[in-house]
Amino acid sequence: MATLFISDLHLDAERPRITELFGHFVRNEARHADALYILGDLFEAWVGDDDPSETGAFVARELHALQASGVPVYFIRGNRDFLLGEDYARRAGMRILADPSVVMLYGEPTLILHGDTLCTDDVAYQQFRAQTRDPKWQAQFLSQPLAARIAFAQQARAASRAHQSGLKQQGTMETITDVSPDTVDGTFSRYGLARIVHGHTHRPAVHEVMVDGRPCERIVLGDWYDHGSVLRVTRKGFELCGLSM
Repeated sequence: MATLFISDLHLDAERPRITELFGHFVRNEARHADALYILGDLFEAWVGDDDPSETGAFVARELHALQASGVPVYFIRGNRDFLLGEDYARRAGMRILADPSVVMLYGEPTLILHGDTLCTDDVAYQQFRAQTRDPKWQAQFLSQPLAARIAFAQQARAASRAHQSGLKQQGTMETITDVSPDTVDGTFSRYGLARIVHGHTHRPAVHEVMVDGRPCERIVLGDWYDHGSVLRVTRKGFELCGLSM
């Protein structure tokens, strides 16, 4: 038995093959897991729990069936689906966790988070994040008609692409959109743990670092653009693997 971690699926109607892969993963490997953790960006965009998309309905059905089979499902909001609320979580049978959260994995305390808060060198993004996480901003946004919210999401995605394009032209894309080493070290020190698991950067890897004179490991989950990615944690250790049908 293993505890499974995934993130950055970015599911939407334009990528049906990945949605199908997700369904296959949930109906097969995940059915035998101790738990499933989704660390954000399950969807490409989420503008409210009244989103009528078939992709959202499909994911809710699959996850609810998984939870009903006895596998608990946990979710941390990402930068694309930070507006996912308790109504959808109930439909999907999943529990929303704070970002970050500490969980016990077979006796090992582990800090889990989406990962965007570690990318502190991207000042423009952090300013946008602070604005959109404000409860008053969210309440005002969710009060708008669905069509207006969808249009805003499309504009935000276009602005994000333009921002990343500018970083590429400046030659700073790889550093600014990745985690800040100082922020990572500070996070390890603040929580006093030896393991962090996160997504967001789309750079799957296991990083071993020394913090305050002790060995620590930071596990970065992969995205699901071309194929799937899963972290399997057991009592014996862990493995970070790609997924395909």
